[in-house]
Amino acid sequence: MLKRFSFIFSILLVLLLSATLRGNETAKLYFPSTLGSYWVYEDQNGNELTRQVVDGEEISGVTYKGFSYDPELEDWIDFDRHFAPYLFYVGDEWVSCLVSEEVEEAVKARLGKEMDTLLQLTQNVFANSAPPELNITISLIHDVEAKSEENLFLLPLDVSPNEEWDSLNVNATVSFTMDIQGLPAVQGVPDIPTITFDIDIQETGIILGTETVDVTAGTFEDCLKIQFQTETELTASEPNPDQEQPGESVTTLWLAPNVGIVKFYQETENIILNTMSESDFSEASLAQPEIDALLAPNVISYELQSYEIVPEEVEDESEKE
Repeated sequence: MLKRFSFIFSILLVLLLSATLRGNETAKLYFPSTLGSYWVYEDQNGNELTRQVVDGEEISGVTYKGFSYDPELEDWIDFDRHFAPYLFYVGDEWVSCLVSEEVEEAVKARLGKEMDTLLQLTQNVFANSAPPELNITISLIHDVEAKSEENLFLLPLDVSPNEEWDSLNVNATVSFTMDIQGLPAVQGVPDIPTITFDIDIQETGIILGTETVDVTAGTFEDCLKIQFQTETELTASEPNPDQEQPGESVTTLWLAPNVGIVKFYQETENIILNTMSESDFSEASLAQPEIDALLAPNVISYELQSYEIVPEEVEDESEKE
């Protein structure tokens, strides 16, 4: 009886070890991360970005590796969690990125920019409708809060095409009040209420299969194609039955064997501005081309120009020194 249990235990152990090996091999294949490895990309505007694997740090008992970037990020609104995280971890089941603080800053910057645009539109409406002798001025007092899950689950190491996974969840709250100066005092007019938007962003990832990708760095076969898509729910404290759906984002990465990311493409829509109707923009005296430009998705793309992957044995030797 004991021999039988010993045999079964041995079989289970072999299966577990082989599953872990498959995961580790997948990480090495599609997400090489030896120290000193670097990749040079070109974005949609012809600008170069160099990403290099550097020493990371230990957080809560987990040792993360890191990426450095040249040039460095200057504006949080340009941060992308899929392509340019700072800390990442290759585990037995996932390649994950520690992104909570960066995502929160990026979401606040993005929504803050939308609120600035909303203020400009509101000022246009009043400028077109209010008598000029009143000299009305408008300011928008707004506050943006964001809370993100710690980890973005970038790549499952047990690769299963067409199987979705929850990659990241972000919650945000936007509160704003309009301060209007110059209106004549009218008795009985209620104060302008504070409006709050509660925003829930759920992102899922899916492996769409493999493709051949041609970029400046070469032709790469059997590239793993991964797509991330958000589903956003917006709840307003002042509901509007004519409210449109909030904007979404779609992000696609192509990972080549033994190279990593060779191509990146992302379309991101405005969240709050996309809930506005065409008539809202018309009241602000925007021409149709201006409306189209305002509502057009923001497109970011990167293609690999050159790269160098440091062999594992070189990394091992450098760690011993």
